[in-house]
Amino acid sequence: MTAPARPQHNYGLIDTPEAAAMTGREILQAVIDGRLPQPPISKTFSFWLAEVGEGFAAFEGDTGPHLLNPMGVVHGGWALTLIDSVTACAAQTLLPAGVGSTTIETKANFSRRIAPDTGRVRAEARVVSQGRQIISTQGQLCGPDGRVLAHGTSTIMVLGPARQA
Repeated sequence: MTAPARPQHNYGLIDTPEAAAMTGREILQAVIDGRLPQPPISKTFSFWLAEVGEGFAAFEGDTGPHLLNPMGVVHGGWALTLIDSVTACAAQTLLPAGVGSTTIETKANFSRRIAPDTGRVRAEARVVSQGRQIISTQGQLCGPDGRVLAHGTSTIMVLGPARQA
């Protein structure tokens, strides 16, 4: 059985007047739709934003030899980065236009070995709690067979709109 083809994406930074007027969820949907670019790290790490909803985000990614640690398994930092990315995006879906966020902390537990031939994985995250300044999220990374490879939580800080000088 052959793996699904990797989607074609544009990569770059989101720095447009159009994006400044969009909610967090609208920005992320524009990334999925290809109207805005996927972030550069997505190309390097072979993962991409695939789905968003209210307080929800999903990424997909492909394992491969470019992600290996010296022991021949996919580096744990890849799974941690996927969990950090998907949980931050779940929080971003709840933010109004002009408001950003940043990760305060991400913690992950690795449940199973991720091999270079594991194939297409899916990371999903949901918001657990939303305050004015702090959003808590949880996510999991599953293999093609649906088994949990890693899971974790993130604490996200809401950043207010940029102040005019």
